[in-house]
Amino acid sequence: MTHETSQTPAPAGADAEASAGGLRPRRNKVPEVTVYFWVIKVLCTTVGETAADLLAQKAGLGLTGVSILMSALLAVVLVVQFRTAAYRAGVYWSAVALISVVGTLVSDNLTDTIGVPLETGTTVFAIVLAVVFVVWYRRERTLSIHRIDTTARETFYWLAVLFTFALGTAAGDLVSERMALGYWLAAVLFGLALAAVALAHRALGLDAVFSFWTAYVLTRPLGASLGDYLSQPNGDGGLGLGTVVTSAVFLAVILGLVVFLSVTRKDVTQPQRMPRHAV
Repeated sequence: MTHETSQTPAPAGADAEASAGGLRPRRNKVPEVTVYFWVIKVLCTTVGETAADLLAQKAGLGLTGVSILMSALLAVVLVVQFRTAAYRAGVYWSAVALISVVGTLVSDNLTDTIGVPLETGTTVFAIVLAVVFVVWYRRERTLSIHRIDTTARETFYWLAVLFTFALGTAAGDLVSERMALGYWLAAVLFGLALAAVALAHRALGLDAVFSFWTAYVLTRPLGASLGDYLSQPNGDGGLGLGTVVTSAVFLAVILGLVVFLSVTRKDVTQPQRMPRHAV
């Protein structure tokens, strides 16, 4: 599923013409939405689920310790991400992998530590996410992910990403617990919901922005269900691979895809030319 049509590459000599005409490049700070995007997103989500469990339980850090550690690492990576001049696959996907862990922990802390019901947590995260989008649009007049080319837009983008992970965690846990689904049935359910959104976007003209962010939310419980199915013991309905093996395998696949994209640049959005005085 793509958010909107890709930008047309600038013709040869465009850089010189733009410079002479008083234009400057506006480089997007996030990747083009391709099949690679969704594959890595689901893999990062799975790693977020298994890594959080691994660090909290087997490493003995607990929810609080893991939350502090992952939040600190995320802050460092986001500083690097904000300071880059354009999209860099390694930096960007490192931020997504870490924010998937932090978003999961935000929801888990709210539910397990503070005791907030999943219904309440899901509602709160949905409202907060909606507020982020409203403020983002009122300030920038666009929610296009092909135009994450200013500090303000990038800030709104990462806030939205964080709360989609938190919302996806709470909503996914709510659905799984209330419906008493097994891991693989939950994965099938969320996969079908994701396919329905893609179909509605392509065949029925469902709004591109709404489709993209709905899919972004749904990939979180989908990836978590896959991670649990692979890592949890056979007696609990899983395959029993364990969190260490599952995390290592998925991290290896993510690394391979990120290296591939870094070399081929298949997911790089072409820079737009904007007047030098434009914000």
